[in-house]
Amino acid sequence: MHNSVLLTFIALYLFGTVGIGWWASRRVKTTADFVVAGKRLPMFMVACALFATWFGSETVMGASAEFAQHGLLGVIEDPFGAALCLLMAGLLVARPLYNLNILTFNDFFRIRFGRTAEITSAFFMVPSYFSWITAQIVALAIVLHTVSGLPYNWGVFICTSMVLAYTYVGGMWSVTITDFVQTIAIVIGLLALVVSLVIQVGGFSKMVEAAPEGFFQFFPENKPINIIHWFAAWITIGLGSVPQQDVFQRVMSAKSERTSVLACYTSSLMYLSVAMLPLIIAYCGRMLYPELLEGDAQMMIPRMVLQHSGLGMQILFFGALLSAILSTCSGAMLAPATVIGENLVRPLYKNMTDAGLLRIMRWSVVGVALVSGVMALLRNNIYELVGESSAFSLVSLFTPLIAGLYWKRATSMGAVVAMVAGMAIWFATASTLPDLVESGSLEGSAALLADIPPILYGLTASILGMVAGSLLTTPPTTMEGKNC
Repeated sequence: MHNSVLLTFIALYLFGTVGIGWWASRRVKTTADFVVAGKRLPMFMVACALFATWFGSETVMGASAEFAQHGLLGVIEDPFGAALCLLMAGLLVARPLYNLNILTFNDFFRIRFGRTAEITSAFFMVPSYFSWITAQIVALAIVLHTVSGLPYNWGVFICTSMVLAYTYVGGMWSVTITDFVQTIAIVIGLLALVVSLVIQVGGFSKMVEAAPEGFFQFFPENKPINIIHWFAAWITIGLGSVPQQDVFQRVMSAKSERTSVLACYTSSLMYLSVAMLPLIIAYCGRMLYPELLEGDAQMMIPRMVLQHSGLGMQILFFGALLSAILSTCSGAMLAPATVIGENLVRPLYKNMTDAGLLRIMRWSVVGVALVSGVMALLRNNIYELVGESSAFSLVSLFTPLIAGLYWKRATSMGAVVAMVAGMAIWFATASTLPDLVESGSLEGSAALLADIPPILYGLTASILGMVAGSLLTTPPTTMEGKNC
């Protein structure tokens, strides 16, 4: 009886979310409505949408498990790096890009650097989302299996279909309105669980007293390699997700430039504060039920709620968890579909109408969902999948974006070389360095160099490629199309 009530709630919640998405789809008349909600959203709705960009399985299940096992230094990447990204979006991106008549980051690369840079950036951006979407689908499928015993494969199918349904019809309008509702559910559900658990452990003072030595240490030990890894954790999402299309679409959907900037700052504060709640929950669980850390630590919080909480708390928590995952997955599914339609397919047809482009984008959503669903059947490590996604854009797109905005000498050749070099060096080092470190065959400075995170090699190669490629070619005289 107990499980059937919880399952009924989950089913109603999922169908309710789809219903809200279908209702929001009535506002979609053009591609601008589908991609950036017609640029008509108020500040708080944009902030909620930005907050929901990454507040998904990675935060509630992945980061909480890392925190329970490794303390504060284990979660620099998320939530701290993710909050940094939203802040940087407001500082670096929102103002210079808002008034351009563009739908994607790749449109900016075309205007600033030309068609070759646009295509190259699109080919690097689209694959970066598959791992991110897959992580959310995996989390939803695992949750459904844990609660109901539903086979994992069926969970993947159901979750992929649900998110696809309302993203396909409503685009950014559906994503934003469902994000707004889901943000409310996230805050209420997680706050209720935090209050209950903190009372059970005897208050925050007891929590601090029970912490192992160094558990709440924020800065690394004063050793070069530790500082390097700490820095890499900050920039993986903190800088790597700045040139991501899901962030861009949310920023551009605001009703004014000032609104978009304020929304970035507000969402950064929201993310950093609300993301602390899963960490507190995981820490309380570590104190009360340490045996739950054995096995798959990602499932620690869901199992704790199922085994040691009443029905009311279970409904609140799983409502929050489903909200977090769905809000992240829908926006992530829409982003690459937009790039495929706008930057890869549209240029092939000179006379394509707006209605035709809208159809292409919707079918692209279907394609992205299918690829992600297949990946979810093959892989199931949430934290690993999310890390891969941010690394893609950090090593290939961040440098040409910032150079294009703030360095007049930057050229098309520099942008393309930066993308290709960064990706190539990152892939090469990621494929070889971990094995060398594990083998223990290296000593001294060679061992230190091999232990440096591959994303730093990729980012360095991207910067050097940008500088060298630009200095060896003639800079553009104007940024063509800036006022179009």
